Amino acid sequence: MNTYKLTLLALLATLAVVGRYAFQFIPNVQPVTAIIILTGIFLGPMSAVILGILVVFLSNMLLGMGIWTVWQIISWCVIGIIAGIMGITWKRVPFIFIIIFSVVSGYFYGFIISLTTYQVTGYFWPYYLAGLPFDTAHAIGNAVFITLLYPLLHALFQRYAKNRFRIKD
Repeated sequence: MNTYKLTLLALLATLAVVGRYAFQFIPNVQPVTAIIILTGIFLGPMSAVILGILVVFLSNMLLGMGIWTVWQIISWCVIGIIAGIMGITWKRVPFIFIIIFSVVSGYFYGFIISLTTYQVTGYFWPYYLAGLPFDTAHAIGNAVFITLLYPLLHALFQRYAKNRFRIKD
């Protein structure tokens, strides 16, 4: 991994952390999932995993650490790996498919985070069902953030692809 890619990941982590902090007043609506999905598609699964770990630790320093931190890392890393596999499998992932995947990822994230309560209390379904409105907000927020961030990040990733062979470590 070269310096240019590390700098790009640091900028993306900053964007995700600031976005998560800025939207903390709207429960479960943050740009993190969208940024991780786009990073996975354009830069690969390893970059998405690195970004997921960075964002969770950095943003939870501001918003609070807890047992959910582990589950956040797991859920965002799995989402990033799947997005990375999609990006490797297809040369060009259809935009509508990215939006659908982002909506499904919102519900998947909620499912994984609900495992936190099962780990503590032993009850899963009541917590999961009570959290479905928040998962729906996350899913809709993901679709909105993908729509807003795709043109910007696509241009950034295209610029990275053009410049990555010109820059030496």
